[in-house]
Amino acid sequence: MGARVESTQIEQQGGGGIGAVGRAAIAAALALVALLAVLVLTGDEPYTVKARFQAATQMVEGNLVQSGGRKVGLVKQIELTDDGQAELTLELDDDVAPLREGTRATLRLASLSSIVGRYVDLQIPEETPGSPRATIADGGVLPTASTTSAVDIDQLFSLFDDRTKRGLRDFIRGNGTLYAGREAQARAGFQYLNPTLIASQRLFAEVNRDTPLLQRFLLANARLVTDIAERSADLSALIDGLADTTGAIATEEDDLSRAIARLPDFMRRSNTTFVNLRSALDDVEPLLEESRPVTPKLRRVLAQLRPLAQTARPVVRDLSTTIRRDGKDNDLIELGRAVLPFRDQVVATKVRNGQERPGTFPTTAKSLAGSREHLAFLRPYAVDLTGWFDDFSHSGVYDANGSVSRNALTVNAFALADGVLQPIPPALRDALFQTTASVSQNNRCPGSAERPAADGSNPYVPEGFDCDRTQVPPGR
Repeated sequence: MGARVESTQIEQQGGGGIGAVGRAAIAAALALVALLAVLVLTGDEPYTVKARFQAATQMVEGNLVQSGGRKVGLVKQIELTDDGQAELTLELDDDVAPLREGTRATLRLASLSSIVGRYVDLQIPEETPGSPRATIADGGVLPTASTTSAVDIDQLFSLFDDRTKRGLRDFIRGNGTLYAGREAQARAGFQYLNPTLIASQRLFAEVNRDTPLLQRFLLANARLVTDIAERSADLSALIDGLADTTGAIATEEDDLSRAIARLPDFMRRSNTTFVNLRSALDDVEPLLEESRPVTPKLRRVLAQLRPLAQTARPVVRDLSTTIRRDGKDNDLIELGRAVLPFRDQVVATKVRNGQERPGTFPTTAKSLAGSREHLAFLRPYAVDLTGWFDDFSHSGVYDANGSVSRNALTVNAFALADGVLQPIPPALRDALFQTTASVSQNNRCPGSAERPAADGSNPYVPEGFDCDRTQVPPGR
């Protein structure tokens, strides 16, 4: 009996030990389940943001959210706000969360065949180095100012009247006829459409960035268009004149074609000329530097020449006619051609009498070189010679050889006596000549053909000039 009791005690002790272990295992399992439930129920929820649109036609829950052409989330919920706007709850992936301030949302239509083809396109602004953008908190809202609703094609067509619809239908049919048989080329061209649109979008974004400047530009253009509209009559005349000019150019099609054909050679020669001009400019630079002190004076001279240039137009016109005129042997160009043989006689060296003899001009230049001192002495007396011809000659006379000037010396042989002009007696003429005439004046100064002026401007005595100031005409 004692043995049975011991066995019972052992069984009781063993049964009590197994119950404690089981309870511990059950408690651990319950704790693990509770921990998993907490992790599942209280884990990180996905980042969401609400976007409000004026209209979200045919959008359904589960539509894609894309950015840069790839999926970044789903449309979780669609609700209607109190002010009649569509509010879409967007559930976004972690790689785009959180969104930066300035993000825009646009409803787009991938196709018109089903509502599944509609999605939300996010334009996320780039991060600026050194100045990070603020982010939109979880559950934040993109207002309608940052969203763009999709426009259905039927809504667009509903804006047109019947006439416009017919015109649009004809336009589409015409394009169909235009591209018939050229579908492959058109498809290849459309491959460049998307990059073009993206570049245009960036361009317009840059233009719109400075809104005040854009507004001023548009207002200035509006004023310009208004001013042009007020001058419609002048503009019509200008267009008519342009049409006449274009028509005149069209009539000269052959000449224009020849001119265009010669243009490449002309451009090549011009390029060569400009290349060679570089070295010439280096040579001209010292001249320009030396001309700087003269430039202010030249400005005054040009101002004085302006009236002369205006009045010289008829002279220049006549001179142009003299140089070149229709006809034969009646202008300076024809004269120059006729003078070419004469040039050989007066300039070129020829063989005469078995010897080479220079032309007339070189011989004359050599002769004048020895007369330089004589000419320098006679030059100041040119005024006296001109005055002598003016006082003792008569010009404006023509004979068979052309213009001539007649001159002759005269001696007054009369005297005024008692109001009567009477001849001077021969016996008194010598005495009168001795008292009234000045003789032996063979060293007069230039300008002494007249009595000395009160201001002392004559006679003129150049520096180092050998003449006698006292030798002047008689009288007072």
